[in-house]
Amino acid sequence: MFANWKSAIYEYAHRRNRLEVDGDAGQLVPIVRDDRFVRRLEQRIHRVQASRDARGVVALRSEAGMRMRAIDDTERRAVVDLELRLCTEYGQAGQSHREERMDRERIQVVKQGKQWIITNVQPDESERRRPPQSELPFAEAEPEREKQAGLRSVPYLNYGVLSSFAAQPSVRNIPYDRAKAQRYAETWWNKANPAYTSFEVDCTNYVSQCLVAGGAPMNYTGKRESGWWYQGMDGGRELWSYSWAVAHSLKSFLASSKSGLRSEIVYSPRQLTIGDVICYDWDGDGRFQHNTIVTGFDAAGMPLVNAHTIDSRMRYWDYRDSYAWTPNTRYSFFHIADYF
Repeated sequence: MFANWKSAIYEYAHRRNRLEVDGDAGQLVPIVRDDRFVRRLEQRIHRVQASRDARGVVALRSEAGMRMRAIDDTERRAVVDLELRLCTEYGQAGQSHREERMDRERIQVVKQGKQWIITNVQPDESERRRPPQSELPFAEAEPEREKQAGLRSVPYLNYGVLSSFAAQPSVRNIPYDRAKAQRYAETWWNKANPAYTSFEVDCTNYVSQCLVAGGAPMNYTGKRESGWWYQGMDGGRELWSYSWAVAHSLKSFLASSKSGLRSEIVYSPRQLTIGDVICYDWDGDGRFQHNTIVTGFDAAGMPLVNAHTIDSRMRYWDYRDSYAWTPNTRYSFFHIADYF
């Protein structure tokens, strides 16, 4: 069927792009001999189609860009890291919207006889990945490790990141600039701002950056388990609060903060506006694993969100198109305060 592994990957990307509109995962069967992946993809497509039907959405067209890197390339086998940039345009109530998503997959291609066949596809599922135990706010290892190393937690103002902080009065009554938060989210939705450390699971770090761009003040306690702050790296030491970079910790901070960055818990996505935050608990067990920021609305007034980890732009808020989504998924909706 294919004379080399690259041809197989190109055809796979072409068919993946096509099924974003026609919803037919069966077209992958002739070239993908990974039944488990095809079944998972079919389930994902069915969820998306059910959501679109309920919203009155029709997929109009899709475009795909791709990058690939062979991490193991031999005469009869290749393992390839593939990045697909999928851009789908859909119509709803006479309006059109454009959604973008960066899907990453590790694909194994094997030569069988004279043809190359895809035998295994492993999608990137970092949206549901929990951080290492040492990074969780309820882990006790971090304070003890710092104590043993003779490190002392001290507040630190990073003027390079928040250049206007020094000029702001001690008593704040500054508006949350939702337009600036939105512009930042749009600028950096598919790349990392070099002013900050980037993480493999980067969703909360990204949302925190968007909030700061909108004027939210950092709460510098110098302690990783409290406040909401970022300094960066210092000699291999991570200097930021758990709430800055860990999904569940930011959710907890937003739910409890009484000063500085504050929010109101609301109970419907329709109550959200630009610059607000949605938190995701995929398993329904009370531990939140993902965060997004609201950057737009569809024709029915429902939120569209940007996110990192699986880089996404104007993605429908319920994330039924994610491999992380389960029937147990729960959401928390936070309306960020208009003034800090």
